[in-house]
Amino acid sequence: MNEKQTDEKEMDERRTVKVSKYLSKHLRHQPERIGLTLDASGWVEIDDLLAATAAHNFRITREELDHVVASNDKKRFAIEGTRIRASQGHSIEVDLALPPATPPAYLYHGTVAANLDAIRAEGLRPMNRHDVHLSPDRETATRVGLAAAGPSCSPWTPVPCTATAMSSTSARTGCG
Repeated sequence: MNEKQTDEKEMDERRTVKVSKYLSKHLRHQPERIGLTLDASGWVEIDDLLAATAAHNFRITREELDHVVASNDKKRFAIEGTRIRASQGHSIEVDLALPPATPPAYLYHGTVAANLDAIRAEGLRPMNRHDVHLSPDRETATRVGLAAAGPSCSPWTPVPCTATAMSSTSARTGCG
């Protein structure tokens, strides 16, 4: 790969991240900021999304949109026919109609060490989200915890939670 191709690849990766963050903000948290109205399940017409982004000076092509959806390692977005939605992490009320599932014996929540005392005292809380993010293994929790905490936060700690604690209405016991 020559220098120009390397620069173009880095620009493409930066653009992909920028588009992904923009979509997350507006499909998970603030659709009204660009004039979108999501249905009860969080779906919006792709044409409406693309028109709204263009009207707010953040033009996204359909090719870029498809690339972001297909390449996102966390599968943050889903396309169904002519509609798109965020698959997780909403701070607005949506019904994703996810089927119930039996959790594994242990789930993990990634957090910074400074939060451990509060988690042990109060249990896991969703804070400004609808749900607490739990991972099926330490590796995933590590990735999620580091991403959420940011590069300047350390040390990071996975908090193991038993399935028994998660099945109760409060996750105050069995975590930490």
